[in-house]
Amino acid sequence: MYESFYHLSGKPFQLSPDPAFYYESRVHKRAYAYLEYGLYQGEGFIVITGEVGAGKTTVVRNLLAHLDPSRVLAAHLVSTQLDADDLLRAVCTAFGLPVKDTDKASLLAQLEKFLRSVAAERKRVLLLVDEAQNLTPRAVEELRMLSNFQVGDQALLQSFLIGQPELRRIMQSPGMQQFRQRVIASYHLGPLDRNETEGYIEHRLTHVGWKGDPQIESAAYDAIFAFTAGIPRRVNLVCNRLMLAGFIGEMHVLTADDVETVVGEIKDELGVVSKEPVPRQGDASGANEDEVGADTRPGRSEAEADVAKPSSARALPDNEIEVRLARLEKTLAVVLTLLRRLVRAVEPLEKRPEQVG
Repeated sequence: MYESFYHLSGKPFQLSPDPAFYYESRVHKRAYAYLEYGLYQGEGFIVITGEVGAGKTTVVRNLLAHLDPSRVLAAHLVSTQLDADDLLRAVCTAFGLPVKDTDKASLLAQLEKFLRSVAAERKRVLLLVDEAQNLTPRAVEELRMLSNFQVGDQALLQSFLIGQPELRRIMQSPGMQQFRQRVIASYHLGPLDRNETEGYIEHRLTHVGWKGDPQIESAAYDAIFAFTAGIPRRVNLVCNRLMLAGFIGEMHVLTADDVETVVGEIKDELGVVSKEPVPRQGDASGANEDEVGADTRPGRSEAEADVAKPSSARALPDNEIEVRLARLEKTLAVVLTLLRRLVRAVEPLEKRPEQVG
């Protein structure tokens, strides 16, 4: 809706990951470097973790977009609550292998044959498992066993695990010792700092043809960073609503007050009731919470903080947020159309000379 008003070629702040908008911040550059290092090693596991909305999937998709298909065959698997057998079927499906009415032994034989055939073509096979914190311990062990497929000293399958911080805790559990020995590198993807947050916003705007309209004041960037704690998905959520508010108000300069208004609306919609102040720049207390409006008081455990969150504010799916925003935009479009018609209808009446009684 606001794209035409600001002469943009597309939506700059969509919530779904898009490698075309990849922003190479300090932390995202390091995460990408770890993935490249894993590719160079050609064996073992690389583990990348990060908070909800930190940009993990965007980094992965950027890697996939730059792989040479003549040298690497990659599959991207988004895991749910998969157990060992389900994971094996999901891996086979990701590589296009038939799984219907096939027992586990046959699946393993089929997968090994496939991996050997790819290796014979001098290609490597890479499996990227997103949302890996959802894997059961048995599923993680199944992945470790799959890494045993070899031809000589060459591993036939390499896996990258991408997940939320819970994945690190799973890896540290006593039963994961053998798996940990196969992990050649791991990295935790942290939030953007204040300057990177500003750079991230302007990068996404520039990608769709932004020429400085609307102008965003420095204090507005401060307010965005304070509320989002530098988490990219939260930044997208706030900025999308901020641009929409600018369009509705026909504003070409966006201020900190405009950001505070939008933030208040988001909190109301998510049912967030908090008397705590918005985290200040440089305050890390809010940098590791999963969702906006989380309780960031010192001395609270993660479990207590999670209980303190209203249920409506916990892990709201991206598609649900986008649907809500789309409905809101349609409603506003109708209201604006009616208001403009009303203004056009009233203007001629106001211009008529007053009648003398």
